[in-house]
Amino acid sequence: MSSESCLFGFIGIPIMLAFALLHCNYSLTGNPVKKPELLAPAGNMEKLKIAIHYGADAVYMGGQAFGLRNMADNFSVEEMSAALDFCHERNVKAYLTINSYPRNEALPQLDQYLEQVAILPFDAYIVADPGVIDAVRQISPRRDLHLSTQANTINWRSASFWRKQGVCRINMAREMSLDNIRETVKAVPGMEFEAFVHGALCISYSGRCLISSMLTGRDANQGECTHPCRWSYHLVEESRPGEYFPVVEDENGTFIFNSRDLCLLEQIPALVESGVSSLKIEGRMKGINYVASVLRIYRQALDEYCLAPSGWSCRPEWMEELTKLSHRGYTTGFLFGEPRNVGQEYLSAYIRSHEFVGVVEELRTDGTILVGVRNRIRTGDRLELIGPGMRAESFDMPPFSILTERGALETAAVANPNQRMLLKLPFPVAAGDLLRREKEGTA
Repeated sequence: MSSESCLFGFIGIPIMLAFALLHCNYSLTGNPVKKPELLAPAGNMEKLKIAIHYGADAVYMGGQAFGLRNMADNFSVEEMSAALDFCHERNVKAYLTINSYPRNEALPQLDQYLEQVAILPFDAYIVADPGVIDAVRQISPRRDLHLSTQANTINWRSASFWRKQGVCRINMAREMSLDNIRETVKAVPGMEFEAFVHGALCISYSGRCLISSMLTGRDANQGECTHPCRWSYHLVEESRPGEYFPVVEDENGTFIFNSRDLCLLEQIPALVESGVSSLKIEGRMKGINYVASVLRIYRQALDEYCLAPSGWSCRPEWMEELTKLSHRGYTTGFLFGEPRNVGQEYLSAYIRSHEFVGVVEELRTDGTILVGVRNRIRTGDRLELIGPGMRAESFDMPPFSILTERGALETAAVANPNQRMLLKLPFPVAAGDLLRREKEGTA
């Protein structure tokens, strides 16, 4: 090392640190704010691209085996390679879920699968089962490992144990309170921690559920959950076979297992203060409208808080946007203790005020845009275009043309799902922007 380099090593570091402190934002407690990663679901290539368009710092995806969302589209090994190129070209990290609990007979297939993906430059694997961790260590010993919420990490001793096993990040169990999160992060320095902030909640402890296996033969711990907790149930008294009694919790219905959806948007300051490294959004089974809409809100909320913590407040329009999505009502889960009655949702039907009707696929040189139609659109419909950064434009649907399978254009007044339309709009549009409309009767 040259004398100049040595000099910079001793003098430059304090100068750089002072510069960083001058440009560092501080929370209300006086601590510097470290912005956590915003981690988004990617159930297929389209969802992955949408997640990145709307601001994800990282995405998590599953292969066609050994994940916990086998009914999502997921990725072949070839598709994973293309997805990783797309992510890394945009400085977005990509994690592969291998978080199921395989039985003995599946272990040879697991080894084959790990050999297949070993050459791919994933930033980390998301794992849960110790046997899977051992197999990864043999086949890809340098791979970073993130521990899934399925491993049920609810205390700092467990986190310390996993650190000794070489795990570098832990997705904490959803059952942890904010105080538990703070204590655990502080007690295990050097470990990264991840917390779910939005999405569906399982009624079983960190998702370790057997109801689906019992009722349908499809094992939730093998990625095949049929969500029987969302079904309606009645009681049968032993001496009265054939007589079904509704389980009436209140006037809304009988969905005794049903949970509201998690929403921690208003708790972003507390989560950032806790020291978590990543805020995770659930939803690999959800559509691109969900991925885009949730991300655009959390992206802006997180960025604004980290830019100016002392003046941050949760904007009413952010929560209003979240209510436009299909959801079952919102809860803060266990963040402030056991939810008890506030976390239960007895009306199983999804709530939503808007419906997704199309996605902008391409901008053409003549000023027209190509839209993939997902729900019927008519000329004159009142629509809204949404994009990253809470960008939104309302408009009446202008005349448009349908692009036929042969590439010809046909003038039309109605576009049906799976068709593609060409139109012009009088405001800026980007590929990946979405079109939606308010559902009838919700105004």
